[in-house]
Amino acid sequence: MKFAGVDLSEPRIMGVINVSPESFYKGSVRNDEERLIETAVKMVEEGASFIDIGAKSTAPYLETQISVEEEIRRAVWAIETIREQIDVPISIDTTSARVAEEALKAGADIINDVTGLKGDPMMAQIAAEYTAPVILCAHGRVQNLSDPVHTVIDFLQESLIIAERHGIEEIAIDPAIGFLRPEWPPWYEWDSKILANLNFLKIFGRPILVGVSRKSFIGVITGRKDPAKRLSGSLSATAIAVLRGAHIVRTHDVGETLDAVRIASFIGRYAP
Repeated sequence: MKFAGVDLSEPRIMGVINVSPESFYKGSVRNDEERLIETAVKMVEEGASFIDIGAKSTAPYLETQISVEEEIRRAVWAIETIREQIDVPISIDTTSARVAEEALKAGADIINDVTGLKGDPMMAQIAAEYTAPVILCAHGRVQNLSDPVHTVIDFLQESLIIAERHGIEEIAIDPAIGFLRPEWPPWYEWDSKILANLNFLKIFGRPILVGVSRKSFIGVITGRKDPAKRLSGSLSATAIAVLRGAHIVRTHDVGETLDAVRIASFIGRYAP
């Protein structure tokens, strides 16, 4: 199995860099050229197979409204700054087709859409026009509160239908850890159930991408309110995700996460 030209015969790392000051984890934000390049190069040296650029926070619990023009400015600046410095695929984390198109023109390779092509009606068309690999995140209004796993499966199936209707072939799926936040069950239970049953997503035969890095469900479980103190919990959740079938792990902490991935992947070979 491959995604964006990267061999997924073993789990891979996607390093996260934000150029959005409003992002929930301030330690991931890079707003000057020198630090941006330094971070991207270091992530690749530490083992990242992809770099994900976020120019606007997509955290569902934050006030993150900025203009599309500002998101484009941030995204294009970041991608153009690092494109010649690294030799791994770059993804643009956006829900806007205009931002995605400008990012692809600037040198991005992958569209990472947390609305699963259900937000901007032009997103699927842009992905198809540029033959860009797409990361589809489970997205929708949660109605079946008692069954998180099959709810995620249903949401992903809807997105895959949209993608296939537009001729988009190269697709990774993301179960939306941290994004589907029903009032009941509590979101941290919801996210935990999804991770524990991640292997059910193998029915799609697509690469599974998981992002757990420093997220709020880890903060609730561990009692760590500050995202800067959630690394250990993130590594534990990462190991579980890999054991349950994750092909790509999205993280702010590449070196540490790669160690957790390698251990989980190695031990997982001996699981029944």
